[in-house]
Amino acid sequence: MKLKFVLFGAALLALTSFSNPTLSSKYITITKKASVIYQATDGEKLIAKSDCVGCHKIDKKLIGPSYLDIAKKYPLNDKNVAYLSGKIIKGGSGVWGAVPMSAHGSIKKEDAKSMAKYILSLKK
Repeated sequence: MKLKFVLFGAALLALTSFSNPTLSSKYITITKKASVIYQATDGEKLIAKSDCVGCHKIDKKLIGPSYLDIAKKYPLNDKNVAYLSGKIIKGGSGVWGAVPMSAHGSIKKEDAKSMAKYILSLKK
Protein backbone atom coordinates (compact mmCIF):
# COMPACT_ATOMS: atom_id res chain seq x y z
CA MET A 1 0.00 0.00 0.00
CA LYS A 2 2.83 2.39 0.87
CA LEU A 3 4.48 1.49 -2.42
CA LYS A 4 1.35 2.61 -4.32
CA PHE A 5 1.45 6.02 -2.60
CA VAL A 6 5.15 6.41 -3.33
CA LEU A 7 4.65 5.48 -6.99
CA PHE A 8 1.65 7.79 -7.26
CA GLY A 9 3.62 10.65 -5.68
CA ALA A 10 6.55 10.03 -8.03
CA ALA A 11 4.26 9.99 -11.07
CA LEU A 12 2.57 13.20 -9.94
CA LEU A 13 5.92 14.86 -9.37
CA ALA A 14 7.12 13.75 -12.80
CA LEU A 15 4.00 15.11 -14.52
CA THR A 16 4.20 18.49 -12.80
CA SER A 17 7.87 18.85 -13.64
CA PHE A 18 6.93 18.92 -17.34
CA SER A 19 4.58 21.87 -16.94
CA ASN A 20 5.64 25.08 -18.61
CA PRO A 21 5.65 27.97 -16.08
CA THR A 22 5.69 30.59 -18.84
CA LEU A 23 2.52 29.10 -20.32
CA SER A 24 0.58 29.62 -17.11
CA SER A 25 1.92 33.17 -16.79
CA LYS A 26 0.66 33.88 -20.33
CA TYR A 27 -2.83 32.96 -19.22
CA ILE A 28 -2.55 35.30 -16.28
CA THR A 29 -1.34 38.11 -18.53
CA ILE A 30 -4.19 37.59 -20.98
CA THR A 31 -6.70 37.64 -18.16
CA LYS A 32 -5.27 40.85 -16.78
CA LYS A 33 -5.29 42.51 -20.19
CA ALA A 34 -8.84 41.34 -20.89
CA SER A 35 -10.11 42.88 -17.67
CA VAL A 36 -8.62 46.24 -18.64
CA ILE A 37 -10.00 46.26 -22.19
CA TYR A 38 -13.60 46.86 -21.14
CA GLN A 39 -14.53 49.54 -18.65
CA ALA A 40 -18.13 50.54 -18.18
CA THR A 41 -18.97 54.08 -19.19
CA ASP A 42 -20.55 56.54 -16.80
CA GLY A 43 -23.83 56.32 -18.68
CA GLU A 44 -23.86 52.54 -18.46
CA LYS A 45 -23.20 52.66 -14.71
CA LEU A 46 -25.96 55.23 -14.20
CA ILE A 47 -28.44 53.12 -16.14
CA ALA A 48 -27.52 50.02 -14.13
CA LYS A 49 -28.19 51.90 -10.87
CA SER A 50 -31.49 53.38 -12.05
CA ASP A 51 -34.94 51.91 -12.63
CA CYS A 52 -34.37 51.93 -16.42
CA VAL A 53 -33.67 48.20 -16.40
CA GLY A 54 -37.26 47.53 -15.38
CA CYS A 55 -38.56 48.71 -18.75
CA HIS A 56 -35.57 48.53 -21.12
CA LYS A 57 -33.00 45.91 -22.09
CA ILE A 58 -30.07 46.26 -24.48
CA ASP A 59 -31.39 43.95 -27.18
CA LYS A 60 -34.98 43.10 -26.23
CA LYS A 61 -38.17 45.12 -26.07
CA LEU A 62 -39.83 44.99 -22.67
CA ILE A 63 -42.25 47.71 -21.70
CA GLY A 64 -40.15 50.23 -23.60
CA PRO A 65 -37.94 49.82 -26.66
CA SER A 66 -34.53 48.15 -26.50
CA TYR A 67 -31.49 50.39 -26.33
CA LEU A 68 -30.38 49.02 -29.71
CA ASP A 69 -33.70 50.06 -31.28
CA ILE A 70 -33.30 53.55 -29.84
CA ALA A 71 -29.74 53.74 -31.18
CA LYS A 72 -30.94 52.66 -34.63
CA LYS A 73 -33.60 55.37 -34.69
CA TYR A 74 -31.46 58.25 -33.44
CA PRO A 75 -27.91 58.92 -34.70
CA LEU A 76 -25.36 59.94 -32.08
CA ASN A 77 -25.22 63.73 -32.24
CA ASP A 78 -25.71 66.64 -29.84
CA LYS A 79 -29.29 67.28 -30.95
CA ASN A 80 -30.40 63.70 -30.24
CA VAL A 81 -28.47 63.53 -26.97
CA ALA A 82 -30.25 66.68 -25.80
CA TYR A 83 -33.62 65.33 -26.97
CA LEU A 84 -33.23 61.95 -25.30
CA SER A 85 -31.79 63.36 -22.08
CA GLY A 86 -34.88 65.59 -21.91
CA LYS A 87 -37.10 62.53 -22.45
CA ILE A 88 -35.27 60.68 -19.67
CA ILE A 89 -35.87 63.54 -17.23
CA LYS A 90 -39.39 64.62 -18.31
CA GLY A 91 -40.78 61.31 -19.56
CA GLY A 92 -43.13 61.14 -22.51
CA SER A 93 -45.34 59.00 -24.70
CA GLY A 94 -46.41 58.36 -28.25
CA VAL A 95 -42.99 57.88 -29.85
CA TRP A 96 -42.70 54.13 -29.19
CA GLY A 97 -46.34 53.31 -28.55
CA ALA A 98 -49.11 54.09 -26.13
CA VAL A 99 -47.27 53.20 -22.91
CA PRO A 100 -45.77 56.38 -21.44
CA MET A 101 -42.27 56.58 -20.02
CA SER A 102 -42.29 57.89 -16.50
CA ALA A 103 -40.42 61.07 -15.64
CA HIS A 104 -37.10 60.85 -13.80
CA GLY A 105 -36.89 64.35 -12.34
CA SER A 106 -34.24 63.39 -9.82
CA ILE A 107 -31.69 62.60 -12.55
CA LYS A 108 -29.26 65.45 -13.22
CA LYS A 109 -29.07 66.85 -16.75
CA GLU A 110 -25.42 65.79 -17.16
CA ASP A 111 -26.21 62.26 -15.96
CA ALA A 112 -29.11 62.03 -18.40
CA LYS A 113 -26.77 63.16 -21.20
CA SER A 114 -24.26 60.45 -20.24
CA MET A 115 -27.03 57.87 -20.30
CA ALA A 116 -28.27 59.06 -23.71
CA LYS A 117 -24.73 59.04 -25.15
CA TYR A 118 -24.21 55.48 -23.93
CA ILE A 119 -27.49 54.31 -25.45
CA LEU A 120 -26.79 55.98 -28.80
CA SER A 121 -23.25 54.57 -28.84
CA LEU A 122 -24.69 51.05 -29.02
CA LYS A 123 -25.62 51.41 -32.70
CA LYS A 124 -24.07 48.60 -34.69
